[in-house]
Amino acid sequence: MQKRWVEQGVTDRKAVEELKHQLNIDEVLATVLVNRGVTTFEEARSFFRPDLGHLHDPFLMKDMEIAISRIEQAISNDEKVLIYGDYDVDGTTAVSLVYSFFKKHHSKIDYYIPDRYKEGYGISIQGIDHAAEQGFSLIIALDCGIKSVDKIDYANTIGVDFVICDHHLPGSILPDAVAVLDPKRPDCTYPYKELSGCGIGFKLVQAYAQKNDIPFDTVACYLDLVAVSIASDIVPITGENRVLAWYGLKRLNESPCNGLAALIEIAGKKEYTISDVVFTIGPRINAAGRIDDAKHSVSLLIADDHETARLKSELINLKNTERKEHDSSITEQALAMIEADPELINKKTTVVYNEGWHKGVIGIVASRLTEKYYRPTIVLTQSNGHVAGSARSVMGFDLYEALSSCSDLLEQFGGHKYAAGLTLKPENIPALQERFEDVVSRTIPDELLIQEISIDSVLRLENINGKFFRILNQFAPFGPQNLAPVFLSKNVRVVGNATIVGNNHLKMCVRQENSAVFECIGFGLGQYLQLINKGFPFDICYTIEENVWKEKRSIQLYVKGIRSVIGQ
Repeated sequence: MQKRWVEQGVTDRKAVEELKHQLNIDEVLATVLVNRGVTTFEEARSFFRPDLGHLHDPFLMKDMEIAISRIEQAISNDEKVLIYGDYDVDGTTAVSLVYSFFKKHHSKIDYYIPDRYKEGYGISIQGIDHAAEQGFSLIIALDCGIKSVDKIDYANTIGVDFVICDHHLPGSILPDAVAVLDPKRPDCTYPYKELSGCGIGFKLVQAYAQKNDIPFDTVACYLDLVAVSIASDIVPITGENRVLAWYGLKRLNESPCNGLAALIEIAGKKEYTISDVVFTIGPRINAAGRIDDAKHSVSLLIADDHETARLKSELINLKNTERKEHDSSITEQALAMIEADPELINKKTTVVYNEGWHKGVIGIVASRLTEKYYRPTIVLTQSNGHVAGSARSVMGFDLYEALSSCSDLLEQFGGHKYAAGLTLKPENIPALQERFEDVVSRTIPDELLIQEISIDSVLRLENINGKFFRILNQFAPFGPQNLAPVFLSKNVRVVGNATIVGNNHLKMCVRQENSAVFECIGFGLGQYLQLINKGFPFDICYTIEENVWKEKRSIQLYVKGIRSVIGQ
């Protein structure tokens, strides 16, 4: 697939020079910092030394006082409290965190996860009826509820109160809940807007602990769950999220809860980054809700002992294996469907439907189709008499806004700029395909349909040394809005011969003039083998990572792109 190489300019040369001298770092690293908004010594200190003391006061969040007062009232009056959350990683980690914390302070508490297939996303009438029938007078809803206006109205008529803790964009009307915690609501002045759903849950328990003189350590012990939610929900790793992720990963790697420890053991990896969580822990937690029942994930994450956690992790791992089989099969079918339709191949969107596809994996399939064709994508299947869909976007294009333009064709939809879920009537599928293509075609710039490699800085290979790499590692944790820096080195040459390994991966060693020789791996870049083995110079863009092989550690370049310099 063709990719655009886009070099970032230097946004503030004076700030680069000052940071370079104040921090005693390479000019390239100072440039990367400035381009990420870190322009002063104090900002650099906060960036490189995350501190839990930098977390915002939870009571700055609109309705937090009201939420805590209602929870205190419930505990004081011995009311039954239900912790309700979505069935994905963010929702199940949020439920696990809030349930585990309040279980220590209140005995009449339980949790509820809606069934993906019977109830769908978010607050359900079935869930509210369950609460009423079982005598729960308060529901704390996590990672959902901000658009459940009619559902909350119904709950109010039967005496079930709601405290909503959500991080999705609200609609024009807020639900009439006792309290609505969402930094994205227009009237909320909370300083950081990008918390995960589990992050909102964390702020809730932080507020309760703060008001009731409970030591912060009893809240901080759940940061491993917050880190897993931040990674898996693909929220920006900036500001408060950076602090939460940094300490959460530290806890995950040093003293995780029983459930996460069991997943780590079964996954077989020892040290976890944000990326590792995304590709190993997250999919396993998600698999329970995709294939069976997300309550299995919560029961794993709240497990009191290692043996219970081990048994639950084995069950979830089996569900993940089943999920992979569905994922692979449906992706193949969808790709074949697109390839067989010349009109569909040439569109600026992908909207595919098959009534027999497994609803639990269509989001993953949508992501894979987006990677393949790099355009906004919707994958649809049948569910409970309706059509359920999962949508994914490309960098820079607001999928949520595009779906808003199709809202009259949809029963409901919700999500973020780059990922969303939707339901519609079967007869509206052709109209959605046509409208979505029309909206995207009119609003997406052509360059956004070509995947971009954003290059942080040009770098000479001779400048990569131990000090450079140690400082670069302190930019972590890496994730959205703080991705691992991508560097460009020009006129490098292969040392020896490059080879193909695995599934079309390029393995080589390169040198630039008199620099040291660096090992490189380029995943899926086997098509460049002949070009680089001809002995001519070429440019590479890459990230710098540590390769560990048989306990031997070395610096390796992870090549993102290669281009010939002949004819330039």
